[in-house]
Amino acid sequence: MQTADVAASALVLGIIVVSLLSNVVVLICFLYSPEIRKQVPGLFNLNLTFCNLLLTVSNMPLTLAGLITESHPGGSGLCQTVGFLDTFLTTNAMLSMAALSIDRWVAVVFPLSYHSRIRHRDAVIALGYMWIHSLCFSAVATCLSWVGYHQLYASCTLCNARASGGAGTQFAVFTVVLHSLTFLLTLIVLCVTYLKVLKVARFHCRRIDVITMQTLVLLVDIHPSVRQKCLDEQRRRRQRATKKISTFIGTFVVCFTPYVITRIVELFTPGPISPHWGVLSKCLAYSKAASDPFVYSLLRHQYKKTCSKLANKVLKRSPLNSSSRRVENSAGRCDTNPTTNTNTNTNTTTSNQPPTNKLPVQ
Repeated sequence: MQTADVAASALVLGIIVVSLLSNVVVLICFLYSPEIRKQVPGLFNLNLTFCNLLLTVSNMPLTLAGLITESHPGGSGLCQTVGFLDTFLTTNAMLSMAALSIDRWVAVVFPLSYHSRIRHRDAVIALGYMWIHSLCFSAVATCLSWVGYHQLYASCTLCNARASGGAGTQFAVFTVVLHSLTFLLTLIVLCVTYLKVLKVARFHCRRIDVITMQTLVLLVDIHPSVRQKCLDEQRRRRQRATKKISTFIGTFVVCFTPYVITRIVELFTPGPISPHWGVLSKCLAYSKAASDPFVYSLLRHQYKKTCSKLANKVLKRSPLNSSSRRVENSAGRCDTNPTTNTNTNTNTTTSNQPPTNKLPVQ
């Protein structure tokens, strides 16, 4: 194996470990917390987690085996099944991200009517569309034998090895339509919704800043350090909203754009493409499965709270039991002190009483 292949294998192995652990934690949090289950975004997160987990255990190991052995891993039937899953799961995951962005847009732009606009029934309908959309493209590609082992990406995915002449044109049209209705559609939805969310967030930040500045002007005797802290908090608030939106859109663009562009260039460029670049673009697409749990779930307050509860439960260090122990210890200390004081008072009283059984000294 070359050095580049060794590095690529190590990268895929690291992505498998991180993706498996993080997505399992998200799944456990969803099953453990009733607060997360009753929320509509939890259903979209569950669907995204399911796609990422299945992609991690089905596609990534075969890519790792292809890099190590530098050959076709497994049989033709297995590779076609994994190629079907590759198209289905990637498409489904992208649509789940679009659904999450629409949910966030409705929650921010229409906060008072959010529960009437986004209900569990609507989420189930959206999930049904995602599955039908993904199944249609993956089923068409499998029925037309357009899935197989692709040497450029060292993985079982869409492959035009059997497409020539008119079939080659059909494969090119299919690939362009697939990426237009998945990657491009999701990117447009992400940009439109999250930029509107950012606009509303900045508007609210400006209103808060105006109120804060008016308050600071009225407080003439306020210390300069307190004033500076208020101004720093305003700046951090504006930067926090921008960072979140940049993370949502940026991770999607960085992870999927190189792979999609390579796919399109491969269709219309007769020259060969470097296999190292093909494997790298595939690894970037895989890395989205490892980053999604942190981007959409684990860094949120509810998931952090649930993880903390689970950790305390596993370590048998329940906060309720700890507080009970502290109360019992405090009660024990409080009970000890009165006893000591009572004994001391008793001794003092006894010592002050005159003896009754002794005769006075003459």
